[in-house]
Formats: sequence, structure tokens, C-alpha cells
Amino acid sequence: MMTTRTVCALTIALAAGSACSPLESHGNAAQSLTPAATCLPGERGYLRAQLRGAIDSELDWRGMALQCEGGTRPGERGLRVSFAGPADAQGRQLRIVFGVAAKPGVNARNAPTNVTVIIEGRNLLYATQGDDKCTVESLSQQPLPAMRAPAARIYRVAARGYCINPAATLDGQGRLYINRFDFAGLARFEDNELHEETPHS
Repeated sequence: MMTTRTVCALTIALAAGSACSPLESHGNAAQSLTPAATCLPGERGYLRAQLRGAIDSELDWRGMALQCEGGTRPGERGLRVSFAGPADAQGRQLRIVFGVAAKPGVNARNAPTNVTVIIEGRNLLYATQGDDKCTVESLSQQPLPAMRAPAARIYRVAARGYCINPAATLDGQGRLYINRFDFAGLARFEDNELHEETPHS
């Protein structure tokens, strides 16, 4: 059975669309995966997604029940936004991580996207394991001046998209279909990250 430490390391690597490497090597990127206490004020932050297969659920997370945060993907290959919601009727608490191949701070269309769904506390995750199975059709990134941090900027990141192939467990035995999704969350970018070249898929 995988340990929680291993699951976290694999999650970060999969969200980056890269091979797994030890958790310590990701430094601040690993630490930033843990969501903040809440998301955006009111209902400006949200996650809606339709899950079928291993998990059958219509997610509609918003308000105080939603936790979110984001930043650049490990290796600075685009951006990553993660969301955690309340426990469902079966007592499962999900965390969903979107890794988008788009330039931090810049609006985009048809951006290749990796999606990872984690069942927290159960050492189980489903991942598309690459940027070729999901697409963000529309991505909007708006700076929030009131939330500016030293040497960094906080952005509201909103997107909608779809997946054409399922996410799967690492052994390929379990499959999770994510038909469509749309979300709005937070991302923190260092000033120098906002001037990087546009990432490629």
C-alpha cells in the first residue's frame, strides 16, 4: 500500500505532467499544494465537475465549504490550481488538482491540461497522467491588487474545460470519467514567473 507521503509526491509529479520524484525535491511547490483555509470571498470561488465511474458525483463546491490555492507547476511548466471540498455522502473528501499548460497571468484558450483527483486519507488517486486527455477551453487570469504579497501577485484563475479520456489509478485498474469542469480559484505567482516564456505541451 502506498503511504500518504508517496501519494503526495506522485500527485505533485502528475499535476506537472512529469515523472515522479521525491517530495523533498519540490520544496515550496509541495508545500503550496496544501490549500488555504478558504477560497475567494463569497462565491467568487467555485468548482463544478461531473464525475462518473469509480466516483459517481455532481460536484458543486463554493463559499466557505471550498478550499483552494495555486501557483506555477513544478518546473514552471504553466500553472496549477487545487481545490478541496466537503466530505460527500460516503464520507470521502476529494481534492482536485488542475495542471494547465498556459503562461501564468495570461488568458488562454484550448490549453492542454492534466487533472488529478485524490481521495484524501485513503491513499488513492486518479490521474490523467499527461496533458493530452483534458483541455481548458477558456482560461481567465485576473490580478487581485488588494491581495498582493511581497514580490508576488495573487490572481483569480477561472476556467472551463472537458476531458476526452478518463483519469486512472496508477495501476490502471480504476477509472474515473471527468466529462466537464469549470472552476474559479486563486493562484500566487512570483513577479519573475509572470515574465517566463509560454509553456509548451
